[in-house]
Amino acid sequence: MSKVFPEVIKTLPEASIPIKGAKAYISQSKNHQILFMEFEKDIELPEHSHESQFGVVLEGKIDLIINGIKNTYSKGDYYFIPKGIKHSGKIYAGYADISFFNEPSRYKTKDMA
Repeated sequence: MSKVFPEVIKTLPEASIPIKGAKAYISQSKNHQILFMEFEKDIELPEHSHESQFGVVLEGKIDLIINGIKNTYSKGDYYFIPKGIKHSGKIYAGYADISFFNEPSRYKTKDMA
């Protein structure tokens, strides 16, 4: 699937993400996670909240509604979702990003799921 991430990223453990058409590689720390994510299909994200998230868009585009405000982000843009703020959106096929989650257990690796 990946045309964006180099082999050094693709050798990281794969994250168990419950979204069909999504693939992510996870860099795990004691107090946070960094995910290298890519999507081959359009995905609707239902409204939810969690610890803070910072994302940098590498390819494609994403529509995010953060705290009731809709923005579209594309290659080179970044976004921040504060802790506990409700958000939803749409990820378009071909989207890829790097996302920092300020929590160590947001996602598990596939071998631990």
